[in-house]
Amino acid sequence: MDVPDACNECDRLLDTVAESVVAEREFLETVLTAVLARGHVLIEDVPGTGKTLTARSFATALGLTFARVQFTPDLLPADVTGTHLYREGDGEFEFSEGPIFANFVLADEINRAPPKTQAALLEAMAEGQVTVDGDTHALPDPFVVVATQNPVESEGVFPLPEAQRDRFLVKTSIGYPAASAEKGLLRQRTERASQTPSTDDVLDPEGVRRLQSVPEGVTVDDDILSYLIDIVRGTRRDARTEVGVSPRGSQRLLEAARSRAVIAGRDYVRPVDVQTVGAPVLSHRLVLTTDATVDGATAEDVVADVFDSITVPTVSPADPKTPAAGE
Repeated sequence: MDVPDACNECDRLLDTVAESVVAEREFLETVLTAVLARGHVLIEDVPGTGKTLTARSFATALGLTFARVQFTPDLLPADVTGTHLYREGDGEFEFSEGPIFANFVLADEINRAPPKTQAALLEAMAEGQVTVDGDTHALPDPFVVVATQNPVESEGVFPLPEAQRDRFLVKTSIGYPAASAEKGLLRQRTERASQTPSTDDVLDPEGVRRLQSVPEGVTVDDDILSYLIDIVRGTRRDARTEVGVSPRGSQRLLEAARSRAVIAGRDYVRPVDVQTVGAPVLSHRLVLTTDATVDGATAEDVVADVFDSITVPTVSPADPKTPAAGE
């Protein structure tokens, strides 16, 4: 699959999901960016905005198996990964797969589960495998985790530790729909018998794997790499940050920028690709100082200020496809 074909498939996917999910196109593109980059998504938003529907619609459009895990305070790691069951007839233990063994896993309200259960996802998200009772089991390929959490409630929740947040390629939110979009949503509801909108299959697992391989061929100029490094180092030097973006974060920024270029139909990365994915990829990886938090600073503010302080790469006139600075 080449870039134009991949771009067409991405447009079909986004159009299909948009028929079910009332959300900005940019949000849907951010989720698709993570899928292309073989990453995971953390959606933080208030209840009722369509987080679960988004995950289910993407899974269906991608033709992937889907599993939903409702995270609760009493959820155990074995409830996610699976466990060994004793078969009395054979006198042996047999591994029973948990819901994590799906292509597309929705970890609903992930911050309601205790840290031990949250940690059960770490190996799965990082390595594509789980280890239970000393035995390692490979997860399906492709494998995508979409986790949700409510930013409002603070009682009965366990904030995600830095190591857990760092495993998500992007953190994003849906937001409330525009008045016209919400009216259209209500109109759709009055004209259908089912409460849940349906989504058509666009791809299958093999098609998703081919799509995920396309960003690997996207060209990245040395000036763009320097731009990425300057941005990441800027987050580490900022006085408001206690912990800046790690080397893993810089790699994820590169992967997301290449995937964004594919969605735009290009086989090379522009500065605008880096700028578009900057906040979703970097903000949740920052740990602010206590003083900065008290002063009302946010990680998004830090990322925005860093981008503003970095000179955008200039264009080489010798390269006809290189855009003007900032384009």
